[in-house]
Amino acid sequence: MYPPETQRSFLQRGATILPHPPGCPRRAFCGCGAAVEVFGRPIRSLWLAANWLAFPRASPAPGMVAARRGHVFVIKQVLGGGNVLAYDANSGGRRTRLHVRSLAGFVVVNPHG
Repeated sequence: MYPPETQRSFLQRGATILPHPPGCPRRAFCGCGAAVEVFGRPIRSLWLAANWLAFPRASPAPGMVAARRGHVFVIKQVLGGGNVLAYDANSGGRRTRLHVRSLAGFVVVNPHG
């Protein structure tokens, strides 16, 4: 988890670009990046975002994952109003960002369940 003062600075700036997740391909890497963030390593079976939907459903909380067909991200902090601070690999322009995301259209799952 990022320290609270770091999280506040991310929220004030809107988004922070993070390094490319180690061991992940340069394209279509949201599932791989989420696996690195959650499990500490790339897990090939989780590279496809839809495969995260096999995990049990959960309520939004730090460490949970938001998934839908085509994209997945890791919840770092629940902000309320359906928004979270997210570790979001391949969030656009082949970048990995820590930024505020809406959970609309996503299913929250527990990758440890």
